[in-house]
Amino acid sequence: MYREKVMSGMSGWLMLFALIPAIGGSTTALVFAARAQDAWSVVGWVLLLVLLGICMGGFTAVNPNEARVIVLLGNYKGTLKDAGFRWVNPLTTRKVVSLRVRNFESARLKVNDHTGNPIEIAAIVVWQVVETAEAMFQVDDYEHFVRVQTEAAVRNLAALYPYDAHQDGEKALRSHAAEIAAEMRREIQERLAQAGVQVLEARISHLAYAPEIAGAMLRRQQASAIVAARQKFVEGAVGMVEMALDMLSKKNVVELDNERKASMVSNMLVVLCSDQHTQPVVNTGSLYQ
Repeated sequence: MYREKVMSGMSGWLMLFALIPAIGGSTTALVFAARAQDAWSVVGWVLLLVLLGICMGGFTAVNPNEARVIVLLGNYKGTLKDAGFRWVNPLTTRKVVSLRVRNFESARLKVNDHTGNPIEIAAIVVWQVVETAEAMFQVDDYEHFVRVQTEAAVRNLAALYPYDAHQDGEKALRSHAAEIAAEMRREIQERLAQAGVQVLEARISHLAYAPEIAGAMLRRQQASAIVAARQKFVEGAVGMVEMALDMLSKKNVVELDNERKASMVSNMLVVLCSDQHTQPVVNTGSLYQ
């Protein structure tokens, strides 16, 4: 298990100001040694210039919100995180890791929800690398790892909850967006922890029934809406009929027996609950004709 070790490195400007005079002086000495035809001095100064040239390869620039993972001959030495011009051992390799906040939208996945209905679902994930050593050495490609594990988490989450709640208090994908988003973030984070990645936000970006059942589910939703509306109509109509009978009785407008009350209730319910406008019929006879 690799853990991140933050290193500062030497100032690149300091090394640059030290190497340039050294290279200049060595070059001048090499010229004088060549003129003097001193073979051993020439070889020595050439080797020194080669060494100084190798040292020039140790310069590296660290950009803001980026890191350089330093590896020396297969051994992890540390991570440069401070932005600026740095110098490190020229024999090391320096791998760039972005620390910026990134996001991506997963592909639209076709899965079965908790009740077995095929649905289409996609998610947006906001993430960033917080542990550079784990990101580089624990997984092969941390960006690909994030995408694959996110899709796996979304598939698993979709199978745990139904698309719509069929009972009071039941958690569903469509009606409990905040709770589902928190659960999705937690599950994705558990899968990506070993890659040194922190999930900042995860939420559903697309949610729909699969095309083969979309029409049937739409009719079902419409029927449920009609039933709910009818229930409200009936409750209001019954209240209005009850109020009308009470007012007629209190003000002694007319005396109605049970049969006439039942007829009046029937007529008023038809008028109040009908889908279309009712046509009034005027009774020119007596109350009982």
